[in-house]
Amino acid sequence: MPTTNAVAGMSCGHCKATLTKVIGELAGVSGVEVDLGSGHVTVTSAAVPDDDVIAEVVDEAGYELTGRV
Repeated sequence: MPTTNAVAGMSCGHCKATLTKVIGELAGVSGVEVDLGSGHVTVTSAAVPDDDVIAEVVDEAGYELTGRV
């Protein structure tokens, strides 16, 4: 089940790689797609992901999850 969130602070390939890695390591996540142009991150998982958990790893990586789109 894919869900899309807006993330502030992404601007380069390093940002994309970092977020793909940290979100992809979460339990139940089967895919992460980062779109720098739109500022959106789509997370694919079997169940609806916990926004608080995603926000925590995104914040720890130096970015800000601003909500679902």
